[in-house]
Amino acid sequence: MGPVMIDLEGTVLSAEEKALLLHPAVGGLIFFSRNFQSREQITRLVAEIRSVRPELLIAVDHEGGRVQRFRDGFTHIPAMAKIFAACDGDMATASSWATHFGWLMASELLAVDIDISFAPVLDLNGISEVIGDRAFHSQPAQVASLASAFIDGMHQAGMKSTGKHFPGHGSVAADSHVAVPVDERPSAMIRDYDMTVFSRLSADHKLDAIMPAHVIYPDLDALPAGFSPYWLQTVLRGELDFDGVIFSDDLTMEGASVMGDYHERTAAALAAGCDMLLVCNDRKAAVEVLDSVQKLAPSYSPRLQKMRKSAAPSWANLTASPRWQQVQAIISENFA
Repeated sequence: MGPVMIDLEGTVLSAEEKALLLHPAVGGLIFFSRNFQSREQITRLVAEIRSVRPELLIAVDHEGGRVQRFRDGFTHIPAMAKIFAACDGDMATASSWATHFGWLMASELLAVDIDISFAPVLDLNGISEVIGDRAFHSQPAQVASLASAFIDGMHQAGMKSTGKHFPGHGSVAADSHVAVPVDERPSAMIRDYDMTVFSRLSADHKLDAIMPAHVIYPDLDALPAGFSPYWLQTVLRGELDFDGVIFSDDLTMEGASVMGDYHERTAAALAAGCDMLLVCNDRKAAVEVLDSVQKLAPSYSPRLQKMRKSAAPSWANLTASPRWQQVQAIISENFA
């Protein structure tokens, strides 16, 4: 499985894209809303992709709330911040619902043969508008508890988890899609506040993968976390003893621009320890990254195979199940 995850331009697979999927450095594919028309269409598209490269890791951002790429024909999952609020602070109920929503999200994607959703968000609901209600709560303890429950549901369905955005994006205002965020807080605050969610879930062996933030934390390191050997090797692999997959965030984002051109971004992300690099919304950039990987000839990570799905229910069996119907009732009664 190659170390690059690319995307598609539309709702059908073009001849050019078929050829691109056969590139030896391609190991994954990520869907966006532009790739989706209906559940039937996305099922056909996935089947065609599997016929070209059956071993590809197929992903989507399907967190719930405003970041849910597939809508018509899929359950509209509430934003994670709404769970605790809808329970009036009852953590037992909130955790139960979080588990059900993690199971539901994962089960519906698995039923259309998608391996993973990049979820859950482990950031705090602080001052970042791009994070906002994508986060479970503003406090680390509640985020860790609810995210742990959500991951339990994903695992029950047969999907691996990806915690993002390490070591925490919620406490910096700038959006790394369009800016280079710099978190000027002292190291103790970052470590003892935002990062504790990742620390706890890593210690509990809940996280199968992590996606680092394109954020600079200058009191700790001069590089954005996703390009930093300090963050990915010293802290994540060393201190947290994390042995799962590290996905880069999208290398085309503005937050990655400080690392130079696409060859330099590729080299830096691989050297820092990323197992798979995401290159989205820019075909020219994707080709440049693939060419760079061939020139760099890195060893491919065996960890990536572990992210493939372990179950794939049929849609009919899923929607007929008592649990699916129970979760529909929870959503309709509490999040309408």
